[in-house]
Amino acid sequence: MQHATDKTVLGNFNDASFDYFGVHSRFFRKDGKFLVETDGPDGKLGVFEVKYAFGVDPLQQYLVEFPDGRIQALSLAWDSRPSAKGGQRWFHLSPNEEIRHDDILHWTKPNQNWNFMCAECHSTGVAKNYDASADRFATTSAEISVGCEACHGQGSRHAAWARDRQSWWPFGKQQDSSKGLLVRFDERRNVAWPIDAQTGNARRSLAPATLRKEVETCGLCHARRAAFHADWMPGQWLSQTHAVEALTRTTYHADGQLRDVEEPYNYTPFKQGKMFAAGVTCSDCHEPHSAKLRASGEGVCLQCHASDKYAEAGHRRHASADAAPTCISCHMPARTYMVVDIRHDHAFRVPRPDQSVTLGTPNACNDCHRDKPAQWAAEAVEQWFGPGRKGLQNYGAAFHAARTDAADAAALLGVIAADKNAPAVVRAGALSELASRISPANIATARAALADPDPMMRIGALDMLENVPANQIWPLASPLLADPVRGVRIRAAALLASVPAASQPPSERARFDQAAKEFIAAQRANAERPEARTSLANFLARRGLSDDAETEYKAALKLSPQYATAAINLADLYRQRGRDTDGETVLRAALLASPRDAGAHHALGLTLSRLKRPDDALAELRKAAELEPDQARYAYVHAVALNSGGRRDEAMAVLKDALKRHPHDRDILSALVSFSRTAGDAGAALGYAEQLAVLTPEDRNLAALIGELKRQTGKAN
Repeated sequence: MQHATDKTVLGNFNDASFDYFGVHSRFFRKDGKFLVETDGPDGKLGVFEVKYAFGVDPLQQYLVEFPDGRIQALSLAWDSRPSAKGGQRWFHLSPNEEIRHDDILHWTKPNQNWNFMCAECHSTGVAKNYDASADRFATTSAEISVGCEACHGQGSRHAAWARDRQSWWPFGKQQDSSKGLLVRFDERRNVAWPIDAQTGNARRSLAPATLRKEVETCGLCHARRAAFHADWMPGQWLSQTHAVEALTRTTYHADGQLRDVEEPYNYTPFKQGKMFAAGVTCSDCHEPHSAKLRASGEGVCLQCHASDKYAEAGHRRHASADAAPTCISCHMPARTYMVVDIRHDHAFRVPRPDQSVTLGTPNACNDCHRDKPAQWAAEAVEQWFGPGRKGLQNYGAAFHAARTDAADAAALLGVIAADKNAPAVVRAGALSELASRISPANIATARAALADPDPMMRIGALDMLENVPANQIWPLASPLLADPVRGVRIRAAALLASVPAASQPPSERARFDQAAKEFIAAQRANAERPEARTSLANFLARRGLSDDAETEYKAALKLSPQYATAAINLADLYRQRGRDTDGETVLRAALLASPRDAGAHHALGLTLSRLKRPDDALAELRKAAELEPDQARYAYVHAVALNSGGRRDEAMAVLKDALKRHPHDRDILSALVSFSRTAGDAGAALGYAEQLAVLTPEDRNLAALIGELKRQTGKAN
């Protein structure tokens, strides 16, 4: 990050222009200032001063400061690559999608806010200084760009050590072996990587520690995470101060590959890989101060992998190719972010075109061979290396099963979650996925994970317990209220919020109260974010503090009317208080801001149903199901509403169509059983019941029903 000056600004501000979905933007200079005329927060053209330049290569963004202290990143960026490579031009970061002024991704909205989204990683010693009462920022930083303290933490003790050392040198004794640094990044010290002649692979001479100081420190900016506390210290678990994203559906493919096309964060991919498991750390490959590789090109790989084994055609199998693939092209597939920025996956995975066939995931082979099907590539890999060459990332089938509601999803996820040889970040993701599949059969998996040395595992285990009844959750989760990692403590507090104070053991109540204070402080730390205000509101609602919860939900909607989650939760709070009419008002306002939000339409449909307006309710429920056909719940509720209105045939049609998309959904199958029986079609009911029995083999009532249906249809033994 740099101040906008003649030396730092690379873009063409000589009365250049750019057109984007009917918005004509102009870049020009006046009175020594860099100015852009573009659509503002109200959608009208306005002139804004560029105060800062952001980045250098391959693109540069520009930041505009508003009177309330907000600094916003323009979505119009400068392609700083040479003209011969397509650069030296203005472009929009979302070229194929119209981002209007009322869209949450518009450059004036919270998701393009530098104070929260960018400052922590692009400046040093940032203090956000958000005043929630005035809705203003007074953000400061020790250095405008990235300096020593960004990675090493506060350097005053180190500076004092240096001064003291100078005053005594060369006669004084060694004063401080730590050199006054908060942490020594010494994980590479006295470590050798001898290459095994038989395998051609290096092996670390010392076993790696569970807490990798360097990886956690680099993860501060190279992880998908959100800060909730300001006292970050280098070398500690990132979960002390940040909520770190595991393998979420929106960000990762089932096999763990990044699917996000906005910004790659390689902390989680790296922690999935064999290199991390073997003890490789960031600076084994990257020189942290120059930002260069330790060796050029694939030479960095051949530090630990023998060239006579891995750089030969026998391994690469592309001897006749004009441009032979490298280690990087096969094991670090590239994706383009922000239109022109090419980044490499850091999971170091074996190409798996066979998983592309079964799971629909990308693979490095077809990145080049785009004219060939994945099956062709899978057959070639199997012919070359045999069927057993699967690599470390063997969890795609489990996550795919979860995302498709397969009958064996819980079993497959349980195997991954309990596998101590699987990457911890993956096991944590599997635990979170098990939340909707919690059962007596897998509760032991959560118990074991609650004691895991990796805090992401402990947080994942708490996620898994989300749906355990309040009267059973305390003995499972309460020990984590005193966890050494703050992120674990606040997740435990959120999970236990629904346990009334009177039901908490008196000896443990103080621990909950302290963790609850930390949770509240964590949300207050991001009070400018609607999701933080909503999380706080949810917590307060669980504690029975309805008035305070209502205040926070309203604050979230004031910050971002497009954040429909706050409206949905506020409407649900009103439902609990017998105020469905107010709930309708809130939801209709949310839909004015986000007319295509399926969740808001669904919530409004339920509200209207309670208000005894079935036709209006049905229209909203149908709209939700149409907007998100992949959401099985919406189709199910729509069908139930149709059936309740006497439109059974239409309800059955909706359910049958939904079953094609969600063949393992229990609610849909249960409804089909019920509706078919009511219609007198015992044969159809039996068929659906038998499908359901595969998913719920322990259900004795269902077994009895199947027996009855078999007798009715004459199929009983």
